[in-house]
Amino acid sequence: MVDKPTERVIDFSALERELQTTLESDRRYQRENETKLRAINQNLASYKEFRDLVLTCHLRPVEPKDRAIKKQPWNPVPSGSKRISTNDLSPSPSPPILHLSPVFLG
Repeated sequence: MVDKPTERVIDFSALERELQTTLESDRRYQRENETKLRAINQNLASYKEFRDLVLTCHLRPVEPKDRAIKKQPWNPVPSGSKRISTNDLSPSPSPPILHLSPVFLG
């Protein structure tokens, strides 16, 4: 009796996701390793400084185009919107005040 090979279907989208995940993991490892090697030569004062360098190695410097200050008004509400006057505000009922007296144990 001859066994027939079972038909296997390859999920190419899952394979692509796995490849992308693996490539990103490898890039992260290389980036962190290079940062660690550079940090060794910098004579850092503490392990915390070393750790901070490694944790932030994925960040890039801010470019001049990113530094452009955009004018943002303190109150971004459009000037044409309906304004609320103090007359429109109805007073809310105040909660009842509870007076607690100290209990003396004798």
